[in-house]
Amino acid sequence: MEFLFILLFLVLLAAASAAGLTVDSHDSADWKPSDDGRRWRSRTN
Repeated sequence: MEFLFILLFLVLLAAASAAGLTVDSHDSADWKPSDDGRRWRSRTN
């Protein structure tokens, strides 16, 4: 029964992803946030 719940959860995640309901606000391995695909630039330099 637990297996069915896990499988249902994964299917729901896949369906939400296919429908475009999931959002990843990070765009690379360094986890710098972006705004509509444009990188935020720090003003430290």
